[in-house]
Amino acid sequence: MTNFKSLIAAAAVAVSAPIAMPAAAQEFPLEAGEYAQFNGIYVKDGGDYKYAEWLAGEWKQFQDYALSQGWITGYKIFYNVNPRDGEPTMYLMTSYASLPDAAEQERRNTAFDAWAKKTSEQQIAESGNRAEYRTVKSSILLQEYTPR
Repeated sequence: MTNFKSLIAAAAVAVSAPIAMPAAAQEFPLEAGEYAQFNGIYVKDGGDYKYAEWLAGEWKQFQDYALSQGWITGYKIFYNVNPRDGEPTMYLMTSYASLPDAAEQERRNTAFDAWAKKTSEQQIAESGNRAEYRTVKSSILLQEYTPR
């Protein structure tokens, strides 16, 4: 009977051992990294050149300003080489080290408006004017994870 009790006690210790390990030893195997915002854009027939001009001009200036302020860490344009029916023509990607809180976002909006020399109302109207040759189809925010 003593051997049976010892076996039960040993089994209980073996089963409870992983639970008794400190939390730090059970670190998540992936490490959180930067965020990437992807906006899916559908460019209407005949609108490629006009939209490309806007991207290479004003959009690039906006992105470069945000980069110079440390608000973003990078940006890219991806063309969908073989879009299926209904898929975006391109994706505009912007990467961030972290996302700002509401107060910081307001401060950035104010600084951007002053830099752009345009009100939010003007910027929204101009975005609507681009609807003649493009449609924003989707937006997704992803966070990169890498193995530890």
